[in-house]
Amino acid sequence: MTIGEALSTSGIDPREARLLLARASGFSEAAVTAYPERAVPAETQTKFLAFAARRRIGEPVAYILGCKEFYGLELAVTPAVLIPRPETELLVELSLAKEFSTVADLGTGSGAIALALKRHRPKARVVAVDASAAALAVARRNSVRLNLAIELRHGRWLEPLEAERFDLIVANPPYVAAGDPHLADLRYEPASALVAGADGMDALREIAAAAPAHLERGGWVLLEHGMGQDAAARRLLEQSGLEEVASWPDLAGIPRVSGGRR
Repeated sequence: MTIGEALSTSGIDPREARLLLARASGFSEAAVTAYPERAVPAETQTKFLAFAARRRIGEPVAYILGCKEFYGLELAVTPAVLIPRPETELLVELSLAKEFSTVADLGTGSGAIALALKRHRPKARVVAVDASAAALAVARRNSVRLNLAIELRHGRWLEPLEAERFDLIVANPPYVAAGDPHLADLRYEPASALVAGADGMDALREIAAAAPAHLERGGWVLLEHGMGQDAAARRLLEQSGLEEVASWPDLAGIPRVSGGRR
């Protein structure tokens, strides 16, 4: 079997097939594209066909590869953590537009947001919180591999922060409603990182109510949320006493992050 034959008979998206064959073979993706006539060794064939079979039944490419790029960082990912999405990069960009020396990332998962902030603000103290010990293990692995020192805390949202205050609090919490039909497409990802009650707002309510007590004066809280949740998110932030409450759209024009200042 040649590279071209392997790709054309994989039964999956061509771009994904190239990525998976590159991983199975050790070739670069450019080499996979440039040399379709190159023979594929039997061991590589076996590995690639197994990858393709997993993809055909819906397993995300990021879990098959064990990694995902986010804001210029290559992060290890496992089924214990949500796969970082491009739209979450807006939360990083908005955060970096603020002045801060301390930041707490709630529900850190793979550590994507916390590590991106640490990479671009190396002098900042970054605390990353997650209720899942398995997720924190992934974040720790990424922190060590990328040589970006962050503090990891085990617990629910702001509870592990005790009486500490921060210049910035950020979160990409679960915001999908229980019973949402799109959850079927997300079945490989941890439900605890996706679902937040009947309307998808439970985590946003909890964080918005508790965050002001952990903000320095002038500090900001920035929360990612789902499509159509921006007005409700702003109300929660205003009810918690925050000022300058606003929402910001992602590249698709969908209001994706809402925030306010203490």
